Amino acid sequence: MSSDFIEVEGTVTKVLPNTVFRVQLDNGNEILGNLSNDIRENYTRILVGDRVKVELASYNSAQGCITQLIS
Repeated sequence: MSSDFIEVEGTVTKVLPNTVFRVQLDNGNEILGNLSNDIRENYTRILVGDRVKVELASYNSAQGCITQLIS
């Protein structure tokens, strides 16, 4: 993981088309999150209410990459 990314946790609030999700972060912000390649390759299913880890780029905090499903 590069130092250009900030890793935060949040809850999936809405499932959108093309593996895009609306995620409510713990700090109150709401972002759009795409699935990482690891999650796509393992066919991990993400549903509304799931807790996830998201990597946010330091230059764009409105979109992120969902990297892990938290159990």
